[in-house]
Amino acid sequence: MMPDEPALSLKGIAMALADGISSSDVAALASESAVKAFLTDYYCTPDSWSVKTSANRVIAATNSWLHAQTRRSAYAHDKDKGYVCTFSVAVLKSNTAHLFHIGDSRIYRVAGNALEQLTTDHRVVLSSEQIYLGRALGADSQVEIDYLAVGLEKGDVLVLATDGVYEHVDERFVTQAIADHAADLDGAAQLIVDRALGQGSPDNLTIQIVRVDELPEAEAAELLVQSIELPLPPLLEPRQSFDGYRIVREIHGNSRSHIYLAVDEDTEALVALKIPSIDLRGEPAYLKRFMMEEWVARRLDNAHVLKPRPQSRERNYLYVVTEFVDGQTLTQWMIDNPRPDLETVRGIVEQIAAGLQAFHRKEMLHQDLRPENIMIDRTGTVKIIDFGSTRVTGLAETAPVARAEDILGTVQYTAPEYFLGEAGTARSDIYSLGVISYQMITGQLPYGARMAQARTKFQQAKIGYRSALDEKREIPAWVDGALRKAVHPDPVRRYDELSEYVHDLRHPNGKLLDSNPSPLLERNPLLFWQGLSFALAAALLVLLALQHGMGR
Repeated sequence: MMPDEPALSLKGIAMALADGISSSDVAALASESAVKAFLTDYYCTPDSWSVKTSANRVIAATNSWLHAQTRRSAYAHDKDKGYVCTFSVAVLKSNTAHLFHIGDSRIYRVAGNALEQLTTDHRVVLSSEQIYLGRALGADSQVEIDYLAVGLEKGDVLVLATDGVYEHVDERFVTQAIADHAADLDGAAQLIVDRALGQGSPDNLTIQIVRVDELPEAEAAELLVQSIELPLPPLLEPRQSFDGYRIVREIHGNSRSHIYLAVDEDTEALVALKIPSIDLRGEPAYLKRFMMEEWVARRLDNAHVLKPRPQSRERNYLYVVTEFVDGQTLTQWMIDNPRPDLETVRGIVEQIAAGLQAFHRKEMLHQDLRPENIMIDRTGTVKIIDFGSTRVTGLAETAPVARAEDILGTVQYTAPEYFLGEAGTARSDIYSLGVISYQMITGQLPYGARMAQARTKFQQAKIGYRSALDEKREIPAWVDGALRKAVHPDPVRRYDELSEYVHDLRHPNGKLLDSNPSPLLERNPLLFWQGLSFALAAALLVLLALQHGMGR
């Protein structure tokens, strides 16, 4: 399947090969169904998903369907006669071939006069005449899928073949046929199949030959932001009519963007209209991230994520239009509510977590979660806004590796692994949410500014967590334990899932109670220094008294 753009760059080129087992009368139907299902359903998966996630989900669903068909048939207890087949897939996206494999069909790469086998045969050999498939699509309710990512270069040739071909044709013949028929790969495939028949192959014969003639130079994300070529808008003024919108007033403006309250002149609906920063308009990377915000928003549907407005008319400038949230940022809310009760904090955290989960389900990381990027409307509904730093896994597969210094988030809320040049995970967003939770409860940050200054794991490990427990605040020790785990410098020791963190904020978890509490210096620095000063003063008085006594 070689789709048109943008699917070509977003999802890649897919080739699938299946081979039914000879003992089954319905194996041919199983093979056909597997191939058709993959080539159809793979392109229906979210654009934000990685190739691996998309393909694994589709193959697993097909396996379940085939297995269910067998269970409903007359061969429910004899899978060798059921809907079973081998299955091998190669997806070519950007400069990588993503291989998925079950069974004993094979995927090769031509290497000179030889074939490099990239897949492993899942066979059980009992004797020279008794060979069984150890793994096959549809054989069981669950299937283990081999996965391999292989870098591509211009001129690479991939060969997909069933056992009826590779068991009867030697590698040298295959590579020579491909070399001799470089301008006619169909002719090369026919020649190889004829050779297998001539060598007495009794099986079905299938071979695919794929040559890489060109590789994409641009990122897939570039195709998503073709509107980046639109003219840049001027700074807007109240009462100005702009591209079908009537500007009311500026809501917010900083070095990253300018946001205006506007009225859609067609529907009279209030909207938020965002234009690029005047200061950064000469930076293509910034403009791409600016337009990516809308692309991300249109792929999320959650009450706690800012919604884009439907585009009902042609756009003449570069800008983004979203719903208008009548409320305040979490930053302002914390200023207005310096000592919120724990239940209120829980409610806000749970709503933020619900919005973040929408990102994570689509294999997206927000990467810039901070109080300024969280809005609370007049009904108390919390919404995550500003997606300019979002990492989309499906697009990241085509993008160059980010440099260590490319930290897109705000350093006080950025997970420590980013400062080490490591890639973020869902646990990185959990760290940011943990810092925000801690700040709402205490009015402070768990590590101050120290974590943002540490550039090695050793330095990060030396920075102690400042306990949220305080005689002025009634906070259960297990809540402090949940906060401590959420903001742990080592991502491995944080929560795996947002749901676990949210649960532990409401339900006591004995495992989080620290048997070795943090030192008083970390929990209450003022009390520590007062106590130390008192002890030193007392010691000084004792020494003076002793000296006075000895002088007599």
